[in-house]
Amino acid sequence: MKRILTLALALTSLAAAAQGTGGITPAMLDQISKGWSGSSTDKALRNAIGQTPINTLALNAENAAMIDTHFSDRVQTRGITDQKSSGRCWLFTGLNVLRAAAIQKWDLGDFQFSQNYCFFWDQLEKANLFLQGIIDTAPKPMEDREVDWLFQNPIGDGGTFTGVANLVTKYGLVPADVMPETAVSNATSQMSTHLKTLLRQDGLKLRKIYADAGLDHLRGAKARKAEAALQEALQQEKTAMLSEVYHVLALCLGVPPTQFEWKGKTTTPVQFYRDLLGYDLEGGYVMLMNDPSREYGKVYEIQYDRHLYDGQNWLYVNLPMERIKEMAVASIKEGVAMYFSCDVGKFLDRKKGVADLANYDYESLLGVRFTMDKKDRIRTHASGSSHAMTLIAVDLKEGVPQKWMVENSWGAASGYKGNIIMTDKWFDEYMFRLVVEKRFVPADVQEMLKQQPIMLPAWDPMFIPEE
Repeated sequence: MKRILTLALALTSLAAAAQGTGGITPAMLDQISKGWSGSSTDKALRNAIGQTPINTLALNAENAAMIDTHFSDRVQTRGITDQKSSGRCWLFTGLNVLRAAAIQKWDLGDFQFSQNYCFFWDQLEKANLFLQGIIDTAPKPMEDREVDWLFQNPIGDGGTFTGVANLVTKYGLVPADVMPETAVSNATSQMSTHLKTLLRQDGLKLRKIYADAGLDHLRGAKARKAEAALQEALQQEKTAMLSEVYHVLALCLGVPPTQFEWKGKTTTPVQFYRDLLGYDLEGGYVMLMNDPSREYGKVYEIQYDRHLYDGQNWLYVNLPMERIKEMAVASIKEGVAMYFSCDVGKFLDRKKGVADLANYDYESLLGVRFTMDKKDRIRTHASGSSHAMTLIAVDLKEGVPQKWMVENSWGAASGYKGNIIMTDKWFDEYMFRLVVEKRFVPADVQEMLKQQPIMLPAWDPMFIPEE
């Protein structure tokens, strides 16, 4: 007994010693504190930073002049949209791409599709995606990473172009005045909070129903019969839960119309979409990604990165930036806008509406160096695709892109007349996703799409729904 006690004490001492080697000791703190020199420069900077936002102080005076706003090639668009206090940039951008095509085809003037209509179905479908995901993973423990991820992310207002394609194909489109925005659609956070709580408690209820069924002890035909009955009961329960979600959405967003009048004719949302656009959204586009942390020329798919349970995950071909630019230029030259997403907050001068690596000099202000490249920023979650906009212009000099412009959805008063201009160097570092029509995709890239996709988990660094 004495030997066991002595051994236990020795092991405890070793563990404490090992743990102690990673802590900040007085001697280490003495070295660390020398990072502050207390010089007059340090004191002046401390005083300034204590009273002023870092971005303001880091603004590079040598780059203060407004960038040249001339573009050699530009898609003609009309009217800047405003997502206001919502994370629906993906939806505004996707519908703006479709709007540009409809305006060009039918000369519709300052026309908009109803974002609120699509958002209603988006939220209902995402609720079903979560609940069915809970049913599918019911045999797994709560600590399982997939189950934990589902409960962390039951629903949200972010998304991708794939969601736009699936939603529009299934539910169609309506003009903005047929189902206008509401106070809740313009500021989604409170509704989202309550829907998350409702869905999480519903998820727990579904898991309890599964656990209480006690299928573990059954075998053979009895097990199959009991499993079938249980799945039927779970589907009935899920339907009742979705009815409650529908009720909340109808209160907050309105009831989506089943038919409406358009140019003197009664039509349905699906027929309106087919008549106005008349092309395949789900199969007519190719998703491109620039992710240097993974092998180029491969096709990747992200689990749960979809809006509909029976829809498509975000599936993309990973390419060097030069190849993506080729397709982007070809599309713009033909007057076709594109869904584009990037890490918009990096080095963006919001007042000018210019994204430029030279906008801010954080290193001089803070006295440190930031050395990670794009690959390292992705791997460490320091950068990712956070915001979607509509790519509409490029400025070419002897065939080489100098800068780009996107139509944003932050209102006409934001940025440069509602747009953001990006230097080509910024584009290289912080552009991630581009969706182009298949006709602009070279044969060798289309051949890559025949590969079996590499499935990535939902918690992959590239799974950041655009907001």
